[in-house]
Amino acid sequence: MTDINYIKNLRVPSKENPLRILMSACLTGLACGYDGTSYGDYPASARILKYDTVRISRFCPEEFSFGTPREMCDIHGGTGIDVLEGRAKVLTESGKDWTKGMINASEKMLAFAIQENVELAIMMDVSAACGSQVIYSGNRFGENKVHQIGAGVCGAQLIRNGIKVISQRDYASLEILMTKIDHGYIADAKLKDHHESDWHKEYFNTDKKL
Repeated sequence: MTDINYIKNLRVPSKENPLRILMSACLTGLACGYDGTSYGDYPASARILKYDTVRISRFCPEEFSFGTPREMCDIHGGTGIDVLEGRAKVLTESGKDWTKGMINASEKMLAFAIQENVELAIMMDVSAACGSQVIYSGNRFGENKVHQIGAGVCGAQLIRNGIKVISQRDYASLEILMTKIDHGYIADAKLKDHHESDWHKEYFNTDKKL
């Protein structure tokens, strides 16, 4: 779940002192996805790139460890935190164990974020690396694929080290962020973050758990 109050309390940046944001490289249009593409267009996050009141640092942890193109991978036995703590594994669709490489990638991403002194990360959700809200539980292929609430390995590494992470699907947070970087921008109050979406509430039955 995102901390929308953190976004609201971010400082107002300027050209001289831009907001420092880390992004999953695919969200910036770089063709670093497992299939050699950027996975398509993501207007809500991509429009941020146009502003000189923002300094974007791009990083693809999976490309760092496994190259592009590569196999798809998912977390088996838990979430990203469980992988970092030795309770779960990252396996490819063919069964290769990528756990060590993914942990190495998460450490590199954290080091890069610290080096760049980032104030916020915007990352590709559902990814076993960059997910922050929802990821798959086990292999995503086939009819019995299962989602779970949680972060991927790199998302978890950033979060547990105090770096705030939102996803490309956290539309309410992205709208508020836009008002910080563009003083004339009017946020769309109807938009929601991913955990507030109808799909999320229905799939995880969160309305009945509240």
